[in-house]
Amino acid sequence: MPYIHPHELVERALELSRADGCVVIADEESTANLRWAGNALTTNGVTRGRRLTVIATVAGAQGTASGVVAREAVTLDEVESLVRAAEAAARDAGPAEDAQPLLPGRPASADFTAPPAETSIEVFAEFAPALGRAFARARAAGQLLYGFARHELTSSYLGTSTGLRLRHDQPTGTVELNAKTEDLAASAWVGAATRDFTDVDVTAMHTEATKRLGWGAKRIDLPAGKYETLLPPTAVADLMIYLSWSAGGRDATEGRTVFSKPNGETRLGERLSPLPLTLRSDPARPGLEAAPFVLTHSSGDDSSVFDNGQPLAATDWIKDGVLANLLTTRHSSELTGLPLTPPVDNLELAVDDQAGAPTLDEMIARTERGLLLTCLWYIREVDPASLLLTGLTRDGVYLVEHGEVVGAVNNFRFNESPVGLLERITEVGRTEPCLPREWGDWFTRAAMPPVRVADFNMSSVSQAS
Repeated sequence: MPYIHPHELVERALELSRADGCVVIADEESTANLRWAGNALTTNGVTRGRRLTVIATVAGAQGTASGVVAREAVTLDEVESLVRAAEAAARDAGPAEDAQPLLPGRPASADFTAPPAETSIEVFAEFAPALGRAFARARAAGQLLYGFARHELTSSYLGTSTGLRLRHDQPTGTVELNAKTEDLAASAWVGAATRDFTDVDVTAMHTEATKRLGWGAKRIDLPAGKYETLLPPTAVADLMIYLSWSAGGRDATEGRTVFSKPNGETRLGERLSPLPLTLRSDPARPGLEAAPFVLTHSSGDDSSVFDNGQPLAATDWIKDGVLANLLTTRHSSELTGLPLTPPVDNLELAVDDQAGAPTLDEMIARTERGLLLTCLWYIREVDPASLLLTGLTRDGVYLVEHGEVVGAVNNFRFNESPVGLLERITEVGRTEPCLPREWGDWFTRAAMPPVRVADFNMSSVSQAS
């Protein structure tokens, strides 16, 4: 069977459509991966896949309905059945609350008809030998290394009946390295996000994990309580990502979130942090590049299939400590009167003075007494009105005294709101790209600083290890 280019599937689906409006997204994905356990590679491989999504819109007396159907590995001969299924789904559905006119056409992406980008096992050409050298060092040090590396490259082709022809290629790479003592009594986790693995320093990652295992040679039991706590970038990312997911403009105006005020008002313009912290998304941010237009396969609280192709711009969610924007679609923007600010697939927290911002090691050196976390795990929401989250610490909590790490302490369950945490940050370090531990399967493009927080609430001792 001859190879069919993704853009040909898009054009064929649009040609066959009998709906009042049609949006088609073809995603071509290739993935390369390595896994290792006990200082040895266990698996490696490359996979490829294709998914075609058809969104049909049908106008009726009560409003416009939409139907969405997606299938894997669609051939040219199967496109018509997919289009008819989407049209049937639209006819059977009630009017879509988020219905809007499809966006008008504009100049097509220059590479819209070009073949999809692909990854291969060669993406690990430098990484794999460096990993092998880390295995040798680990064996000599009495350690066991576990983990995986994954690189995914997705080419997305978006076409609409109004003439949009847009394409975006998204590389996504992650590395997670877990070092354990030979008796498995202690472990340390380090992770990294990357676009192409050329910037992943395996030696530095292993050195950091080894340092943390060394800190764990002494064990210290501490009770639950509120502690001054240093959070590294990965833990800050997990908390700020959840904050961003919870920042829907409509939910805020309807009184359902931490960003709500009485009488349909929101906390926009309110100071959330005494420090000049800025939380922002920018699809063009170097190293964290993301789709520069809305590319969504379904409608949700903060997304709308009718907005596909909407240009995305750099957006400040918090500016110099003040809440500046909330998530909106075109529909929720009209409903609430808030500016149109769709989500962007990256997130950065920083202060302007990066040159003067300390590293995490410098923050440790000026800590009189406090805890140092490495990562958070099993985060769940307790109360949306305050955005109270609960979760566990994992793979290393350490006690810092007089500027030095003196030992590993037991794990804790924590109860914290990222919004409340912003109020109690007393020091902000240098922002750097990082991999969220909890949300890394869904959100990898993050840059965060280490922070010092007063009275981080360790609500109970955890037996997790």
